[in-house]
Amino acid sequence: MDFIVVLTSLCFLMFVAYRGYSVILFAPIAAMGAVLLIEPSLVLPMFSGLFMDKLAGFVKSYFPIFLLGAVFGKVIELSGFAKSIVAATIRIIGAQRAMLSIVIVCCLLTYGGISLFVVVFAVYPFAAEMFRQGNIPKRLIPGTIALGAFTITMDALPGTPQIQNIIPTTFFHTNIYAAPILGIIGSIVIMVAGMSYLEWMRRRAFRAGEGYGTGHINEPESVDSSKLANPVIAISPLIVVGVVNIVLTRLIPKIYGESVSFSPAVIGNPPDVVQKVSAVAATWAVEIALLMGILTVIVFAWKTVLVKFAEGTKSAIAGSLLAVLNTASEYGFGAVIAALPGFLVVASALGSIPNPLINEAITVTALAGITGSASGGMSIALAAMADTFIANANAAGIPMDVLHRVASMASGGMDTLPHNGAVITLLAVTGLTHRQSYKDIFAITVIKTLTVFVVIAVFYLTGLV
Repeated sequence: MDFIVVLTSLCFLMFVAYRGYSVILFAPIAAMGAVLLIEPSLVLPMFSGLFMDKLAGFVKSYFPIFLLGAVFGKVIELSGFAKSIVAATIRIIGAQRAMLSIVIVCCLLTYGGISLFVVVFAVYPFAAEMFRQGNIPKRLIPGTIALGAFTITMDALPGTPQIQNIIPTTFFHTNIYAAPILGIIGSIVIMVAGMSYLEWMRRRAFRAGEGYGTGHINEPESVDSSKLANPVIAISPLIVVGVVNIVLTRLIPKIYGESVSFSPAVIGNPPDVVQKVSAVAATWAVEIALLMGILTVIVFAWKTVLVKFAEGTKSAIAGSLLAVLNTASEYGFGAVIAALPGFLVVASALGSIPNPLINEAITVTALAGITGSASGGMSIALAAMADTFIANANAAGIPMDVLHRVASMASGGMDTLPHNGAVITLLAVTGLTHRQSYKDIFAITVIKTLTVFVVIAVFYLTGLV
């Protein structure tokens, strides 16, 4: 009975997310509903002492990254730098290779720290123009953007400042460059397999006489590339973010040592605040790097940015609040579900998988799929089972870096089910429907999920990290 309650709660949250309802509202309803059915007297204590505690803890740890990432993406957009990067990449690679051009542009922007939501808006006008000129079916645009923005540079390529690559650092005390060789191998596999699939679909459409199509909605106006910023200047903020991130990732532990303590007040005698540096060094590095990226954009395009900065950043800040609270609510939901007796059945079933890395991969991608969120599903899985993963990995001699990379990549696997927010946004922006384009997004999802197990196999066969 307890297991059925837990399963029902998970299905309910997935259903309301699929229907478009906010998980900020329904995650606590689903969690407390499960508690009510199992132990009614614990509803209020669990809400205040566990759900809200975990929600607040997640916001405390990651809100600065969500906020700075959103503001960075917005100033890149306001300055016109994003469009300049897109146009320059297309000129270099060639309009005839439209799909590859769009994938590489998406990778550049997301690896530079720009939110994938911003990337969708920035890239779509160029993708539509290139696909129209090449007479490639418009329905393939979402799958192409998904390959570039939702896979390699979201969580596979070492060093990416996306939140899916940052969350594991706090659980495994790693940094965002964890398992670089495995991450690069996984990225290559995803790129080759993903592009092969997209080109196969393009050739099939060509043989069938299918072109760009007519009667589409949300068709963008043609892009005027003559008024865009110099691409060298445009890409400099992304380079600044990457370089500062690398330097600070190595420098912060040397500056602060293992921990830092300070007295929080000059009046009275409060206990000292002790900050373990290894748990926050990666997030500190990313925060400062994003801040430096924002300042770089302002230095190069201050006239353009400052005119629209006040209004532009309002939407970015609102978006970051919504994103962090969505994920934090799912994090709190996971903590409550993990505290219920029925979760022991789930944990035992997942724990029965003998291989630690396969166990972690299946657990993370399953919960990411259920919640429709890579960061949310991974947060739930690691909050509930990180200690188990670490213990099993230590017993098997598996480095924490490998745990980090597997968890990160697995989170971006089955998260892109139909109810995923990024998928819904991508289809809305491109003016397409699930019926028209979701099968290609799902195919990319399957490729990404299977690649996690390729990476695990490479580790066991070679010992590479």
